[in-house]
Amino acid sequence: MKTASTRTALIVDDSAVIRKVARRILETLDFSVRDAEDGETALAMCAEAMPSVILLDWNMPNMDGYEVLRQLRQSSRGDQPKVLFCTTENDVGAIARALRAGADEYIMKPFDREILTAKLDQVGLATHPSEAA
Repeated sequence: MKTASTRTALIVDDSAVIRKVARRILETLDFSVRDAEDGETALAMCAEAMPSVILLDWNMPNMDGYEVLRQLRQSSRGDQPKVLFCTTENDVGAIARALRAGADEYIMKPFDREILTAKLDQVGLATHPSEAA
């Protein structure tokens, strides 16, 4: 039997393909999913309803992931969502900067269901609570 608690996810990425793939994976993990193609839209959506987890692209036009994260963490309830920042760059400096800015974990693109599930487990959003007993 499914739990009544609704787990919500926000995917923030300027790539429609990445948003579609991530949505498909998260929905199979029983997340209610919304997505945004840029940081400004994402912050407005968070102001409306703060998600449980945010998959945040690092390199986007207009407002990059670092700025979204900085503003999110300063906002009301902005400390609540787990933030997985998504990057194609294996740059230790950028990863360290993101983690210092308040990201909970990072994930390299492209990612699959197995990788995303492992990262969600690492940040405490166990994908199979019944199996954790």
